[in-house]
Amino acid sequence: MYLGITACIIAYLFGSVNSAIVTCKILGIPDPRTIGSGNPGATNVLRIGGKKAAIITLLGDMLKGLIPVLIAKMLGFSTTILALVALFAFLGHLYPIFFRFQGGKGVATVLGCLLGLAWPVGFAMIITWVVIAFIFRYSSLAALITAIMAPFYTWYFTNETYTLIVAIMSLLLIYRHHQNIRKLFRGEESKIFKK
Repeated sequence: MYLGITACIIAYLFGSVNSAIVTCKILGIPDPRTIGSGNPGATNVLRIGGKKAAIITLLGDMLKGLIPVLIAKMLGFSTTILALVALFAFLGHLYPIFFRFQGGKGVATVLGCLLGLAWPVGFAMIITWVVIAFIFRYSSLAALITAIMAPFYTWYFTNETYTLIVAIMSLLLIYRHHQNIRKLFRGEESKIFKK
């Protein structure tokens, strides 16, 4: 029990390291919280810092979801603890203790968590995001549709415990995109992959 609680706390702290802020600081790019959309995530970093910074941010955000889950798996934790470790890594990204609880939206971190929990679910989510983003050119729309599909993918490939936790993560991810939802309806959302 205590080991499981410790694992969740460590996962939360690991998730609290914001890849976008750290990457921009190292590369001399303006703080993503102060420019563009104001979101410390890979999409905003792409707009203000270019592809290299965005890729580093994306990988960093995915790894902080993936690594805690893989370590918990190696330590032989139960399905319930593994699911909670994933959830706490995700919560660390959304509400990081190191950055006044103001984090990103969590798409890449969820992907990392789910690649660790069940790689078929992670890959299904990646494919969904890429297809929707390529067709419609909206990162937020791709994220929202991926979030909606995630519990169904999880239910199909895994178990009830994972499905419940992923449903919670999906609801939080959708909530974090509430401003993007409004912009999409108003036709004000910025597109990606623009030349």
